[in-house]
Amino acid sequence: MVEPYFRSLDRNFTLLHGDCRKLLRNFDFKFNCIFADPPYFLSKGGISIQSGKIVCVNKGDWDKGKTHQEMMEFNMDWIKLCHEKLKDNGTIWISGTYHNIFSIANCLTELGYKILNVVTWAKTNPPPNISCRYFTYSTEFIIWARKNEKKPHFFNYNLMKQLNAGKQMTDVWHLPAIAPWEKSCGKHPTQKPLSLLSRIIMASTKPGEWILDPFCGSSTTGIAANLLRRRFLGIDKEQDFLEISKRRREEIENNQILHKYRSKIKDIKLMDSLYPPVMNEDIDIQYIDLPF
Repeated sequence: MVEPYFRSLDRNFTLLHGDCRKLLRNFDFKFNCIFADPPYFLSKGGISIQSGKIVCVNKGDWDKGKTHQEMMEFNMDWIKLCHEKLKDNGTIWISGTYHNIFSIANCLTELGYKILNVVTWAKTNPPPNISCRYFTYSTEFIIWARKNEKKPHFFNYNLMKQLNAGKQMTDVWHLPAIAPWEKSCGKHPTQKPLSLLSRIIMASTKPGEWILDPFCGSSTTGIAANLLRRRFLGIDKEQDFLEISKRRREEIENNQILHKYRSKIKDIKLMDSLYPPVMNEDIDIQYIDLPF
């Protein structure tokens, strides 16, 4: 029996504590969309710059380096489970760097997904390269794929075009890394910005739909999902990260904070200016709940 670690009172935000490769086998439910930010396996004693200070990039045991074969086996396992948990017209987004993104692309192809795009997230405020021996790392990649080769997927093309000044949105997104206000409940070492997850969710889901994040960390996916009236299940092995997630979700129970955050995210603010609030709220949602 699956026991939630935390669930919001409205049941739109649920957290599970444990290894997604075990937990996903223990219940039967289909999601409309999955976002995954799996370990990049980069914790090998290196250093980086954060807030102007030199810091160690060792993030924890969950991110310790693996061999190429171990990485392939790990990625194949969880991506296969995600395939089983997606609806037939569902899509998956997976973020990475050159360290793991090629392994992920190979796994997706072998498992029958259709890769739709490889989005390049060009960070507008990347950390400096302290070695001065190569170009500054300023990008991450996000593969967008659908479950089936022939089953059509949902893409909110018109909204994406409107958010891009009436022009087709390209697969290069110029967005900042996380802002200080996004760390109000604690800091996750690989936290993604709400601006990035909001765009992903707006592009590929409808209000009321279910989103899974099997490596949820501090649950940026879940916060963005709830800000946009989607429903969320997050899984993580690290209890400390789930506690940050819980605090973040409890924080937006305050409507003033919720609306403040919506106003800080450029795409959401622009969407709200394009569509009257009544159109954003008056939506028929099929209330399908998790089986636990």
